[in-house]
Amino acid sequence: MILTSRNDLAGHRIVEEFGLVRGSTIRARHLGRDILAGLKTIVGGEIQEYTKMMAEAREQAVDRMEAEAEAAGANAILCIRFSTSYVLGGTAEIVVYGSAVRVEEV
Repeated sequence: MILTSRNDLAGHRIVEEFGLVRGSTIRARHLGRDILAGLKTIVGGEIQEYTKMMAEAREQAVDRMEAEAEAAGANAILCIRFSTSYVLGGTAEIVVYGSAVRVEEV
């Protein structure tokens, strides 16, 4: 599966469009991580526990989007975008979406 944030794909032409595909996941904070994060806010710096959690959430959302595109018959997803929002205290939703297409090399 070819993934890109671009509207087109160099050296390829779109032969079929399948429409919007998306993937999402909602993640909750963890008490253990919150304690470490609280300590980190005192001394400053990156909160690696949350960085890792959000990276894993993005990967899971991308995997779900790819599965939806493959089920439709696509071999590429163009115009990929990410969105993050807070659902309720301590939880965040990661959404990724794009246009599923079938492309051929020119």
